[in-house]
Amino acid sequence: MLLDLLNTTPVLDDGQHDVLAEEGLSWLTAHDQPASDDELRALIAARDALQAVVRGEEGPAALGPFVEGVRQRAGVDATGVTWELDLPEGRTAAARAVLAWDGLRLSSPGRLRPCANPECRLFLIDHSKPNSARWCSMAVCGNRMKARRHYQRTRGDR
Repeated sequence: MLLDLLNTTPVLDDGQHDVLAEEGLSWLTAHDQPASDDELRALIAARDALQAVVRGEEGPAALGPFVEGVRQRAGVDATGVTWELDLPEGRTAAARAVLAWDGLRLSSPGRLRPCANPECRLFLIDHSKPNSARWCSMAVCGNRMKARRHYQRTRGDR
């Protein structure tokens, strides 16, 4: 859900789109989240804050309002200790997104990043062993940026 959320502001041929503004309630439903206007407003604000944090424009403190009031309860069942989240009503999806970001930050530091194409608004999770992926898509952004650099090098030589 986290990567899908971060990538809801793609740049297409006719400019930047906002998938949540265009079809937010159905997006929430498709991602098994409560679908309400309050949830959607909180999720859009959380997405914008998460994008800024991942791009390095804001610090993690910007995410504080989305996890305010979140609690974890311990329980025991036949398999052992279980944990359940108590999430604030109207901010459930936003809180889950921020918690997912934090889990990824802890388990895979530095793997979530924006695409290196400055014209692209998408993000990627780098699964490569050397942690060197730069593009959301090698077929689109990678080829485009490599072709641009090649063109600049060959034109600069003349």
